[in-house]
Amino acid sequence: MSGTDWPARYWHRLDDGRLQCDLCPRYCHLHEGQRGACFVRQRVGDILVLTTYGRSSGFCIDPIEKKPLNHFHPGSAVFSFGTAGCNLACKFCQNWDISKSRDMDRLMDAAAPAEIAATAAHWGCRSVAFTYNDPVIFAEYAIDTAAACHACGLHTVAVTAGYIDAGARAEFFAAMDAANVDLKAFSDDFYRELCGARLQPVLDTLQWLVHESKVWVELTTLLIPGRNDSDAELTALARWVATELRPDVPLHFTAFHPDFKLTELPPTPLATLQRARNIARAAGLHHVYTGNVHDRAGGTTCCSACGATLIVRDWYEILDYRVDADGRCPACATPLAGRFGTFETPFGARRIPVAIHRHS
Repeated sequence: MSGTDWPARYWHRLDDGRLQCDLCPRYCHLHEGQRGACFVRQRVGDILVLTTYGRSSGFCIDPIEKKPLNHFHPGSAVFSFGTAGCNLACKFCQNWDISKSRDMDRLMDAAAPAEIAATAAHWGCRSVAFTYNDPVIFAEYAIDTAAACHACGLHTVAVTAGYIDAGARAEFFAAMDAANVDLKAFSDDFYRELCGARLQPVLDTLQWLVHESKVWVELTTLLIPGRNDSDAELTALARWVATELRPDVPLHFTAFHPDFKLTELPPTPLATLQRARNIARAAGLHHVYTGNVHDRAGGTTCCSACGATLIVRDWYEILDYRVDADGRCPACATPLAGRFGTFETPFGARRIPVAIHRHS
């Protein structure tokens, strides 16, 4: 089944007859025909439906480092796709043409879960990523596709803001092998003013993921000049990750460029990313990276025990790789946090648009 409304999970009927969507902390209350804030979950009659099941904004093969994931099968290719819509309202969205789309006609690439898995396997990808827009809002499609991927021996990756209700997150993340969670700032004011959301549900998701799930987790914070890049906020964020999550959870600081509704600010200087990295490392984090820039030091992975250089990167390119097949440092045998295996020729910085490989 593809390209049609799909019965949604995670909702219930209120006493006044409206339906409440229970997927995310927005808890939208819907009359007949109304859509949630995400735009893709709609009341049709007496049920809630997902309007984007089986419909994608496009398919590409990316390096896994682009998600960004630096400790999840480095150098491997990941089959990436998204749909449309989002349950946050970020004024600085870097994928706004997809996540803020209200044009369902742009979802021209129809694909059933099994077709996605087969195509990813055909192209030699090691994993499939639900990305470009937040997979939380197309949870049913993502979960079904993940099951098809696992049946083909593929891993699954969620690139998400982590804005999901506690009642839905166990089923959603049980389908995922890895997640990069966008921790947009360490300020509830930032979340309210620039994202139309709240910080605490994201922190709750992160603690649950790290301490109660088997998902490999990395974090990304897009640094916006003057909005979330002060020394005090960066220190508080890094200390929270070190103490409430784990010191070995990788944290990526990435560069902002003016876009969508936040065009009056300048791009993030490299010096800001490097300052943030130094602050986070001083707060006790083992693996802190800079992103969307050329910065070898900020892309290098070192052993947390002996300090040996293990992986050298420049943007999405792996220039040197010294982790053994068991994910250990060859110098001192300390395990490197993450998911590793046999390292082959890295995929590199390519981005390859693909069409779905259909089987008769």
